[in-house]
Amino acid sequence: MDKSSGQKSAVSYLYPPIDPFDQRMLDVGDGHTVYMEQCGNPDGVPVVVLHGGPGGGCSPAMRRYFDPSVYRVILFDQRGCGRSRPHASVTDNTTWHLVADIDLIRQTLGIDRWIVFGGSWGATLSLVYAQTHPDRVMRLVLRGVFLMTQRELDWFYQGGAGQFWPEAWARFCDPIPSEERGDMIAAYHRRLFSGDLSEEVRFGRTWSSWENALATITSTGHGGEAPGEYARAFARLENHYFTHHGWLGDDHQILDRVDRIADIPGVIVQGRYDMICPPVTAYELASRWPGGELRIVGDAGHALSEPGISAELVRAMNRIAAEGVTA
Repeated sequence: MDKSSGQKSAVSYLYPPIDPFDQRMLDVGDGHTVYMEQCGNPDGVPVVVLHGGPGGGCSPAMRRYFDPSVYRVILFDQRGCGRSRPHASVTDNTTWHLVADIDLIRQTLGIDRWIVFGGSWGATLSLVYAQTHPDRVMRLVLRGVFLMTQRELDWFYQGGAGQFWPEAWARFCDPIPSEERGDMIAAYHRRLFSGDLSEEVRFGRTWSSWENALATITSTGHGGEAPGEYARAFARLENHYFTHHGWLGDDHQILDRVDRIADIPGVIVQGRYDMICPPVTAYELASRWPGGELRIVGDAGHALSEPGISAELVRAMNRIAAEGVTA
């Protein structure tokens, strides 16, 4: 079940950049329109890519994990982020709205069944979608598993990861008065939704920098300074979802419903030194999921762009192609 992989250069594994053959804005209701694109082979095996965050948005680099002669790749920006509008909006923006959006995209494109590919929050959303619509999912390809549990939130936002990165953790905590640090998500929520745009941008950058600082195994502990508009949207959406625990019924909803995807084969690619989403969660998921194959990548952390992670994901998609999977 657990097979380690060494880190190798991702450049030789990723496919060359390709342009979309279809780009559009899709009205999903509730005043939201989402950006959607298709690339690769219009008649190929469909695969939908679910980006992380919540609030991260899709990027052209995400097209490069799939053989464009084999796959019909669908990417979209989830509600409130990227090119979707309204930007940074949390109104009518929940996990269940996103699950409905994913299936609306499937129906709009005339796809019966597809592969679902997602990492981090995208893995969470992939699993919830698959458990809701198991008859629509051929395979799951997951990376850096996150299950929206209190344990995971406490690890990253209440000092667990901070024990390994005390200097980065201090930069995250310093803007918050000491009496509020018992609940950092709530403390940031008050500031990210204060109604003061400059304050929201400032705290959005600090929130985003903490996550970026721990994303890769080669990190120096500095997450850089993201553009204000992006950082505000990313931080607001993440914080909104975490404040509401993803609108899941209970803390272990995803694990308790693994039986719903028991017959769906899947691959879990997990960095051994993932400081954002520790490997224990991926291990627990694989232990309960008969069809899930866990592949631990040795010298890797969390980020999709890390060489070992990229190489393993491309290999997974190439193995699926070699098996002749059809929609």
